[in-house]
Amino acid sequence: MNKTVIGIDVGGTTTKIVGFRTDRNGSKELIHPQFVRATDPLTSVYGAFGKFTAQNGLELSDISRIHTTGAGAAHLTKPIYNLPCYAVPEFSSIGIGGLYLSGLDEAIVVSMGTGTALIYAKKEGEKYQIKYLGGTGVGGGTVVGLSRKLLGVDSIDHIEQLCADGNLDNIDLRIKDIAKHRPYQGVNENLTAANFGKVSDLATPSDLALGITNMVAETIAMLSVFAARNFNLSRIVLTGNLTTIAPIRYVFENLSDSFGVRFLIPENVQFGTVIGAALNQE
Repeated sequence: MNKTVIGIDVGGTTTKIVGFRTDRNGSKELIHPQFVRATDPLTSVYGAFGKFTAQNGLELSDISRIHTTGAGAAHLTKPIYNLPCYAVPEFSSIGIGGLYLSGLDEAIVVSMGTGTALIYAKKEGEKYQIKYLGGTGVGGGTVVGLSRKLLGVDSIDHIEQLCADGNLDNIDLRIKDIAKHRPYQGVNENLTAANFGKVSDLATPSDLALGITNMVAETIAMLSVFAARNFNLSRIVLTGNLTTIAPIRYVFENLSDSFGVRFLIPENVQFGTVIGAALNQE
């Protein structure tokens, strides 16, 4: 009989869930991830579990174990419907999930959520070498917080819509602005010298929204580049909810050539951590 391992990533307001069904030959089939929103972590977990099992035709007898991770996992002190429930480390789950989604055996994996975490991950046979490299408080929380204060908008969809009409020439100081008569050899003149270093009095809400998302993406990108160089790597896997925002993705796409790296955003990367949790054997 096929057995399924469930992974659950418990956030403050969002819970993500995924499953891996293992057949008799040992191969794993990914069951499409889902998420639910709720203000209470326990409500969110049980809601996600019920929705996931119902939509995928899973019975409790089909499930062998549940792996939980995330800040809200501490609220799960008892088995879920008498199923074995194990807490797994979030950072190792990030690394494992990033490698699985990218198909790589070694990479820097970046989790871009409310804040940002950088992980070195390497697959060695059936085991993983995972190292938490640090992170930054700059992330999705920065985008939402600054947008709320500066623009009166805190919906990611609305922020993204504003960015579509934004112009960074009214916000950021670029290399070309400070090196008009003395170019920096080998440096892309369109790179940012100072985020918000040239804010115009005529800057529109769209300009400001684009400036905020650009600053966050560039900060994460440069930390990722430095981490990759430290391990002599050129491939960086981006995961987390910020990867779904068009102006954020655009920044990474345009910085790759300037720094000799490849920023990879595979399918389902917003579920990278929960996928890693399901695969995590720690």
